[in-house]
Amino acid sequence: MKVDDRSSLLSRRSLLAGALSGAGLTVLGGTAAQAATPGRAPRVLIATNEPWGTYHVAPLLPEARRRGWEITQLVPDLTGIKPGDPVPVATPDRAPDADLLVVTGAGDWPADCAARFRRLPLVASSLAYQLPVEAPRAKEFRDRLRAVTASSPAEAKVFDDYLGTRRPITVVGTPQTDDLPRQAPEPGTVLVLTSVTRSSSTGGSAPGTELLLAAADRLAAAGKHILVGLHPREDRSLWEKYEISSVPSVQASAQAEAAIGIPGTVFPVVAAVGIPLVGCTDPALNIPGYLLSVCSHTITAADEAVPAVTRAEPVSREVLYEAVGPIGGSARRLLKAWRKAGVRV
Repeated sequence: MKVDDRSSLLSRRSLLAGALSGAGLTVLGGTAAQAATPGRAPRVLIATNEPWGTYHVAPLLPEARRRGWEITQLVPDLTGIKPGDPVPVATPDRAPDADLLVVTGAGDWPADCAARFRRLPLVASSLAYQLPVEAPRAKEFRDRLRAVTASSPAEAKVFDDYLGTRRPITVVGTPQTDDLPRQAPEPGTVLVLTSVTRSSSTGGSAPGTELLLAAADRLAAAGKHILVGLHPREDRSLWEKYEISSVPSVQASAQAEAAIGIPGTVFPVVAAVGIPLVGCTDPALNIPGYLLSVCSHTITAADEAVPAVTRAEPVSREVLYEAVGPIGGSARRLLKAWRKAGVRV
């Protein structure tokens, strides 16, 4: 795989035909690719591994609106969408005519959408971490990809293995870094970054919550103020004895002297704010190395939490770049890559 830090893209045709009977949808045979015409905003459909996980798409909206683009996330139905969700969604049978389909993974839902919208140009963009193991359904659509993008050099290597593409990948950065908060740490405050305790139709879980809960208890007993940054799908009731942040975890991190949690997609972004990180690991966890690389320390027992947080330091600029990619302007670079791949304006 060649990592391209400028911006390239590949692949072609795309998408829809089948296997959506479980959602009660009619197979339409696909939407024809259309060039964006003067006076009409470019239209992009996105399908994610977490079918209702709109939080991965939300950071793209400000730049898309500035550019006049219309982004719609494809969902099997509306049951998993909360009222007031800012991300426009549609089921495949009600999706608008589009210029491009973007898949953020090769799980069942993106693969089903790629099969259904088979005439649209297709791009794969990593918006959340994957494992460096080829996904069983990646072979169904990877030969049609006009481009592949990832946030960072390290994520690009993992995404390449996950897709089995062995092709250039454009590094664009992480859209969440486009508007990072300024650090204003409150003495003694530790941010706890949760994962997901229970799997659901929206997505899977990650082991390690018991360790993280016990670590938070040790830190609280040591006099630390615990501020919890909840994963959007985490069980809130597990953490209600602590202060749960009313703002997203990245914004909340600016208040903290350090953060501790189960390493996930948000870790490199929090590291980009300048916050020292401690990772809670578990034998059942399979975590890409670049997510561990932004941790000042990792722990496997709760008694290690207090000394690890006390000694934690921010990562170097070199490690940060490898894990998070270029900071600032990331959404702009991503949309530019999509435009080159299939949105003809």
